[in-house]
Amino acid sequence: MLGGWLASVADWPLPWMVGSLLAVIAVRCCGWLATPLPGGRQAGQWIVASAIGLHFTAPVFAQMLAHWPVIVLGAMGTFLLSLIGIAILLRAGVDRPTAWFASMPGGASEMVVLGLRHQANPARVAAAHSLRLLLVVLIIPALFTWGLPSPAPPPPGRVDWAWLAVLLPLGALAALLWRRLQQPNPWMLGPLMVCASASIVFELDLALPPGAGELGQWLIGCALGCHFDRSFFGKAPGFLLRVMLFTLLAMLVAAGAAEGLSWFAEVDDLSLMLGMMPGGITELCLTAEALHLSVALVTALQVLRLFLVMFLAEPLYRCWVPPGAEKARDKSG
Repeated sequence: MLGGWLASVADWPLPWMVGSLLAVIAVRCCGWLATPLPGGRQAGQWIVASAIGLHFTAPVFAQMLAHWPVIVLGAMGTFLLSLIGIAILLRAGVDRPTAWFASMPGGASEMVVLGLRHQANPARVAAAHSLRLLLVVLIIPALFTWGLPSPAPPPPGRVDWAWLAVLLPLGALAALLWRRLQQPNPWMLGPLMVCASASIVFELDLALPPGAGELGQWLIGCALGCHFDRSFFGKAPGFLLRVMLFTLLAMLVAAGAAEGLSWFAEVDDLSLMLGMMPGGITELCLTAEALHLSVALVTALQVLRLFLVMFLAEPLYRCWVPPGAEKARDKSG
């Protein structure tokens, strides 16, 4: 709580997430290995995803349909940014499966599982995704808040407790079903789909009550901070420095690609740029909401990219390194 409050006093972007994240990291690096609240990250994602889903009003959805080619191109472009990381890690001598799955732009836990199937180093894959998430949380909101102009905030939606009493439990049930089906990011995608569908079909214009967003940020920030301690930053510093390098390069390339795409379509270039950044759907959608950018556009780009990563990462890796090559490598090792 103290970290979030201090960050809000300092007028830091996404203060309750960034402040709690840095506070937990500082505490753990001092030797007290604080553990995450049971279900804290899931609860935070449930709150945040519900708020994001309510941004998908019928007019906004119609605008998204009008710009679907840009969304597809943007999602595919950010997926291809992983080639930067793969090239940098391979040149440093990292093995192919670790370089491949560590460079994918999303689906951290799923990439660790897929990497294990192909003899990747799971600790390095997890470390790469954790470090990229940390960089995105610390850099992207600050860059967009202080370095770029922000449009005027839209009028807030109304708080309707009758609708929220239906949508929030339905979102939780959708998350449980999504998890049972072993699909990625259930506590983000389940509530998001429920709230977005209801908002579009019933032409709602709702919002969560004041303070709900801050609570979601705080829960997510505390859970994310528990991924880091002194041993994390001390292990394989060369590998982590290369991950940092390719993450920063991917951000620059994504920004340039977004500017290029915005020339060919009447799409807000800042929203498109944010949506194409390499990072997690939760953090980037929160940034869009805080900066009054197009939450729907950012969310559509992130959701599509997540599905591209989940369904293409392993088949494309098998095309690059056929199963026979993996077996030959195992025998030679």
